[in-house]
Amino acid sequence: MSNDLNGEQIKLTRSEAREQAFMLLFSKSFNDEPLEATIEDNSEMFVGGVCGYAQSVVSAIEDIKDEIDAEISKYLKKGWTISRISKPTLAILRLAFYEIKYLDSVPDSVSVNEAVELAKKYTIDESKFVNGILGAFIRSKEGTE
Repeated sequence: MSNDLNGEQIKLTRSEAREQAFMLLFSKSFNDEPLEATIEDNSEMFVGGVCGYAQSVVSAIEDIKDEIDAEISKYLKKGWTISRISKPTLAILRLAFYEIKYLDSVPDSVSVNEAVELAKKYTIDESKFVNGILGAFIRSKEGTE
């Protein structure tokens, strides 16, 4: 992960790139503007702009958001809907579900741990909720493989 800043390479860890992706997904949840506009609007937040990983992951998630939300819905308690989940938590869950389901290069345990860390940092006490939903998703995924 590297960004170009006046010819200088900025190296990002996967965690930092994932945090950028989360921030873009969260920002996107407030408007219906095209993804490119969201990326452009937010690129100044990040030293060196938005990294390629964040752009590609957020773009992919936006393309299949309904499918991801339907998958998340399967693991909610009875009576709960996607609309009841806070915006930051939903952005975290979308990112983690996408990584777990579609990115073989990211171990499931890493996606879960990173999602829980993002929840600890950006939500008010929703890390256990995130961990529980993702744990149930992984257990059901392992049961079907």
